[in-house]
Amino acid sequence: MHDSPRLDELRAMLTLAWPLVLANLTQQAIQATDVLMMGRLGAAQLAGAILALNLTFTFNLLLLGLLTASSPMMALALGQRSNAVRDVRRTFRAGLWLLLLAMPPYWLLLWHVGAIMRAFGQSAELADIGQTFLRAYMWSTAPWLLFQLLRNFVAALERPQSVLWLSVAGIALNALLSWSLIFGHFGVPAMGIVGGGIGSSLSWLAMSGALALVVRTNRRFRRFHLFGRFWRFDGERVTAMVRLGWPIGLTMALEMGVFALAAYFMGWIGAPAVAAHAVALQIAALTFMVPLGLGQAATVRVGLALGRGDQRGVSRAGWTAWWLGVSFMGLMALAMWLAPQWLVTLFLTDIPANTLVIALAVSFLKVAAAFQLVDAAQVIGAGMLRGLHDTRWPLLFALFGYWGVGLGIGAWLAFSRDWQGVGIWTGLASGLAVVALLMLWRWTRREALGLVTASTPVRLR
Repeated sequence: MHDSPRLDELRAMLTLAWPLVLANLTQQAIQATDVLMMGRLGAAQLAGAILALNLTFTFNLLLLGLLTASSPMMALALGQRSNAVRDVRRTFRAGLWLLLLAMPPYWLLLWHVGAIMRAFGQSAELADIGQTFLRAYMWSTAPWLLFQLLRNFVAALERPQSVLWLSVAGIALNALLSWSLIFGHFGVPAMGIVGGGIGSSLSWLAMSGALALVVRTNRRFRRFHLFGRFWRFDGERVTAMVRLGWPIGLTMALEMGVFALAAYFMGWIGAPAVAAHAVALQIAALTFMVPLGLGQAATVRVGLALGRGDQRGVSRAGWTAWWLGVSFMGLMALAMWLAPQWLVTLFLTDIPANTLVIALAVSFLKVAAAFQLVDAAQVIGAGMLRGLHDTRWPLLFALFGYWGVGLGIGAWLAFSRDWQGVGIWTGLASGLAVVALLMLWRWTRREALGLVTASTPVRLR
């Protein structure tokens, strides 16, 4: 008896997605470890570092979006099969060139992040703390982005397990380095938040180097010769990646940017609100890693089906990822609603000095429970559309939903209706809901919109 196509797709989706999901969780756990340790230094130290991190991750995601274009491009080439090795190699090298060109001006920007924080109305104390931390942490950005590019390659080949094991090892390495450098152990002087930045930079350098070694030596990967003659500039493929990737990057940056700006709104309310926001967002970010991984898997599976010209396969791949992610986040919403205090105190010691921060974080987390479902729906919807090489309309949806609806409602509730931090989180939930609905509408209309017809521009340049 033959398995049904839906069961085959479910099996293939889970096989691809679970290592991506766990790798996302472990990578997020690296940052969570730093947040947990820096939280022991005090609310001001944590708030300053978090404000700098939020700003950095907004820019990181802008660059990541350019490199994320490599995922559907590689999947399409592998689905079409003809010249697959050459096309995958060209796409990877284009990603390397984008990384090399982008990093020098980006590092210059990050070096002066304190001035940007002051321009957004943060206190001199928080801006100085943020800049001190980031001048140590900023060197992690290049190896982090290289790791993501390599990850896109192994995921397109549906062999992401190596990313998972390296990410797990990265948690242990980062925890050891950060603990030693922040608090002073094994003969190393206590460096405070600077130690956290150095620990993260060293950890990501080791992880990206190890993954590069894997793709150069593993027999499934080495036939692509990814780093061979990498100095050759392929302007045509770089242009194709930028054309596909800039809307992805802006979409990611708009989403992260609205959360970063929300943190700055919290800074206007006070340092306890920033610290509480950081903890609640860290918990929400951990659950978000599951639908994020499913969205990444959906991009690959939809792209492979598109390359084969299999419209039913496109539909099965997209909906399988969507239902898996939304179902999981329904369970996480229930957990956040029933046990917010327990979750918050995993990150903040339950002592009198933290009473206000814990209470605020609990109130934020209850709102976060409400947007778990729509957060899953929007990120997987974006992944499904990326598999179709559809990136520009999702960008417009993000601009309208996150910044028009989410930020507008959040600012109005927080400051005009005096809901304070809960108002900001309610606005974020509203924006995510609007984006989710728009993504789902476009996916259901994909055939009428010509996204999966013969006119679809699927040939790579």
